[in-house]
Amino acid sequence: MPERRTTRQLQAIRSVIAEAGRPLSIPEIHELAMETVETLGLRTVYRTVRRLEETGEVAPVSVPGGSDRYELSSVAAQHHHHFHCTACDRFFDIHGCPGGLNKLLPEGFTLQQHELILSGLCATCS
Repeated sequence: MPERRTTRQLQAIRSVIAEAGRPLSIPEIHELAMETVETLGLRTVYRTVRRLEETGEVAPVSVPGGSDRYELSSVAAQHHHHFHCTACDRFFDIHGCPGGLNKLLPEGFTLQQHELILSGLCATCS
């Protein structure tokens, strides 16, 4: 597969994801990247994020009942959890883990992995 060139659109989308400090939805990426590339189309954002996911640069954050958010793969590789603001629908990284989850399992069960999403109001919406 030939290497694709780096476009202004690609660079803007990469920068937005890298600088956000939290998982972003496609519409959030689009809105923020348009500050750099005013003519950026939503379809271009979808295609570019899919490409960045295929190359391993970004990873999806699965949202139960909602659209995936995206963060750098280097961030996703570090064990962490997320907070979902129910007012503004933004997601935030939570660093750390409560631990001790094995105590919650029924007898004989073995925990292999877990994902934790806390919900409530972010500082801006509180």
